[in-house]
Amino acid sequence: MCGMGTGNGGEPESSGSLRTFGAVLQALREYHGLSREELGDLVGFSKHTVASIELGRRMPDPDFVEAAEKALGNTGALRRAAEHLEREAGLASWFRRWAGLEKQAISLYTYECRMIPGLLQTEAYARQLFMDELPILTDEQIEANWVARANRQRLLRERQNSAFSFIIEEQVLLRGTGGVDITRESVDQLLEIAQLRNVELQIMPLARESHAGLHGPMQLLEDPSNKWFAYLEAPECGMLLSDAKVVSRLYGRYARMRSQALPLQDSVSLLQRIRGDL
Repeated sequence: MCGMGTGNGGEPESSGSLRTFGAVLQALREYHGLSREELGDLVGFSKHTVASIELGRRMPDPDFVEAAEKALGNTGALRRAAEHLEREAGLASWFRRWAGLEKQAISLYTYECRMIPGLLQTEAYARQLFMDELPILTDEQIEANWVARANRQRLLRERQNSAFSFIIEEQVLLRGTGGVDITRESVDQLLEIAQLRNVELQIMPLARESHAGLHGPMQLLEDPSNKWFAYLEAPECGMLLSDAKVVSRLYGRYARMRSQALPLQDSVSLLQRIRGDL
């Protein structure tokens, strides 16, 4: 289950589904007698963007899919092809099964000590992480990474019956990834997300004599059948765990961290202080 990754989502691999989507788009465009420039004018994108998508070099964002669907007969073909794209493009192979479980989770718990969790990242913050990745990613890979991450982030608002818990190390916010403006925007977004009824956001302060999370980041989720899974990620590798005994130990570690981190209101107060110092 090892390969190249970028934390909380991984690097997109060369995907046949991108090329297939592009071929469907091109066929529908030519069927309607439109040039790439003419289709671009109809959907509000440049002819170069249309060309990149048709050639399978760029991940189409949701606005493009919807606009192109309507402009090319509203057959539903592009929407169905896009659903397949979301499952593949922008996600490392070892992360895809977890991402599928994530979509159905009724509980999702995340502890992160390296970076702001992917579900909480702003676009600017995420793109900074992608630009810092080694080996260097292409523009198309960065775009696919962001679209996949943005699609995942819809879970927070679309699955209002799901319970989300996040524990983030204070040091992650003090690092200043991307600079002051990106950090300020990131903290603002965390403060906004912390107000959602189905989200509990906690900050683990710098000074803690006892810390149950020193083994590293982890994610836990409960599926609709009440079975729990865990996901651990390291450079070049991700691991999906379903063994009940192993997951139980990780769950216990997370539960201990929830008691060690600042409670919600104190976490919000700390975020506000960090925001004020920027």
